[in-house]
Amino acid sequence: MDMAVADDLSQLGSTARRVGAEVLDANAASVDANAQWPAENMQALAKAGLLGLHVPKRLGGHGQGMLALSMICEELARHCGSTAMCYGMHCVATQALVAKATPEHESRYLQPIARGEHIMSLALSEPGTGSHFYLPRSHFRADEDEFVLSGVKGFVTSGGHADSYVVSLTSPGAENDPGSFTLVLVEGKSEGLRWGEAWHGYGMRGNSSRTLHLEHVRVPAMNLLGARGDQIWYTFEIVLPHFLIAMAGVYLGLAAASLELAIEHLKTREHQHTGETLSTQPVLWHDVAGAWTEVEATRRLAHHAARLADAGSPGATQALLAAKAKVAKTCNQVTDTAMALLGGRGYGENSAVARMHRDARAAQVMSPTTHLVEAWLGRSLLGLPLL
Repeated sequence: MDMAVADDLSQLGSTARRVGAEVLDANAASVDANAQWPAENMQALAKAGLLGLHVPKRLGGHGQGMLALSMICEELARHCGSTAMCYGMHCVATQALVAKATPEHESRYLQPIARGEHIMSLALSEPGTGSHFYLPRSHFRADEDEFVLSGVKGFVTSGGHADSYVVSLTSPGAENDPGSFTLVLVEGKSEGLRWGEAWHGYGMRGNSSRTLHLEHVRVPAMNLLGARGDQIWYTFEIVLPHFLIAMAGVYLGLAAASLELAIEHLKTREHQHTGETLSTQPVLWHDVAGAWTEVEATRRLAHHAARLADAGSPGATQALLAAKAKVAKTCNQVTDTAMALLGGRGYGENSAVARMHRDARAAQVMSPTTHLVEAWLGRSLLGLPLL
């Protein structure tokens, strides 16, 4: 990798680490306990200049790729999983806008994002299609120089808090025609947006994952992303790859941080009757070694996949799918191990590791689920189309 790019990425990683330690750490417990969208954390990331990760440098952003996305999301998740999730979704949505941005998109949205003044998210999933987030049933119709949107979106991260959302739609009566699937950018202040009840999830409690009702929402036709019918291209060429690596970073961060906290506990927890710390117990050495190996091996797979994607390698899609599936399993296994190593200290106090343990559960069930990701990987390896 070019050393100039490496230096830039190193600086971004240091910035994320600093913000995580100074701001995210202090707010993580309350974000989780109160199911509170991490406004202060996101503002800190904006102030630090991290919102423009994928915005081109000519527009004031960093012009970074997937390796940066994975590494920054991992660093943030070490401190607050919900914040890392919101940040990752913002970056994926930003890249969707960047892909075929018009001059109007650049001035109205991308430059403000680079200045830390605009947060984005995705509104793709729907209650009726489950994990098949690429099959919209919400629809749009043209009305002179506007589109009128109607339908229901589910599990919208940063719901009610983001400044804009990338929304997938289809033409009325064309729900089974992928050629009609389209993406539109909808500003959060648009009339006709009605949000469902607040999010109170088992984990990732601060990501405000809410239902969005589109009640004849009018948006200017210039908010069309690409052309009508481009949604499938966007989904599998832009959104899915970036989402896979962003979430790989998030869950790697949770796994790594939970293990580090468990190791620190073993080094410092001392039995009064022996005067020895738990780190002297041979039976625990194997658990620590196995968990550490899983985290390191999984990180290398994720970074390998990201580098392939940044280089435009034809094997990138398979590597990204494999990385996301592997990370989901690793994160759940390692946080399980960390909870066991902490014993009652972790379970009884609802510790930071307990929070990470709950957050990790989203890795398996958040669309696209691990089952779906592995199905796509298998089909790809067998020379079959993903769909």
